[in-house]
Amino acid sequence: MKKLLKMALASSLVLGVLAGCSTTSNLENNTPEQSTGNADGKVTIGLAVSTLNNPFFVSLKEGAEKAAKEAGVDLLVVDAQDDTAKQISGVEDLIQKKVSVLMINPTDSAAIVTAVEAANKANIPVITVDRAAEGGQVVSHIASDNAAGGKMAGEFILEKLGGKGNIVELQGIAGTSAARDRGQGFHDAVDNKEGIKVVASQPADFDRAKGLSVMENILQGNKDIQAVFAHNDEMALGALQAVEAQGKDVLVVGFDATDDAVKAVKDGKMAATVAQKPAAIGETALQTAVKVAKGEKVESNIPVALELVTK
Repeated sequence: MKKLLKMALASSLVLGVLAGCSTTSNLENNTPEQSTGNADGKVTIGLAVSTLNNPFFVSLKEGAEKAAKEAGVDLLVVDAQDDTAKQISGVEDLIQKKVSVLMINPTDSAAIVTAVEAANKANIPVITVDRAAEGGQVVSHIASDNAAGGKMAGEFILEKLGGKGNIVELQGIAGTSAARDRGQGFHDAVDNKEGIKVVASQPADFDRAKGLSVMENILQGNKDIQAVFAHNDEMALGALQAVEAQGKDVLVVGFDATDDAVKAVKDGKMAATVAQKPAAIGETALQTAVKVAKGEKVESNIPVALELVTK
């Protein structure tokens, strides 16, 4: 009898130990996996911007930041400083950080394709902002109609010149969709118009200092110029500085409606600028990214309204 009691007690102890081991094992197996997002569980949006050395893109970033704060999401921004290689590296960094959605404002629409494809392989949705990508899978493109804006500027110049005069075009960075589309819209308006001639069309890379130097060189070779259309306000302000230095009365039209350009228009120095509303573009892009992060369907192309700013 004592032997039977001892055996029963031993069996009970073994079962108790096994039960304890089993309980511990189940707890370990049910431990949640480490989150790949933020520690606080927030949605994280990445923004790869072409350059923050341009007031337009500063406003775009600020619009995105405002919308991110309102939506309660985190926004990570990388600045390419107009360097394509740096932008691709920045996008790779955002991919490594496993952002929920990636917004890209390309420095070069063709070169950025490899970065878009890298995000596609990582299953990170891509939204392009202001400038399009020439390849890869993009869920939505948020921008103003740059071609319509270029045409708006061209038609304004035609009206002010009375259908007669020589025009200079300062182009943006070659390879960007913005430069291509703004130029196309402008030429749709002014080409093959009797009495109108585009006497020079040169790149100044969306840069104010380059706009100044390129315009100075053009003025040296051609004194008879009535108007300038620049693909952005920075170049327009540089061109304005060049024509003012020579005491010339030239109609200058820009694109973007940056604060400096709007002031120049109000002061009667610049004739007009096409208002592209960069803050609204950034805000719309961020709001779209949040919808994508939540699995909602969005339009493949979302336009932001344009308007011509004159005195």
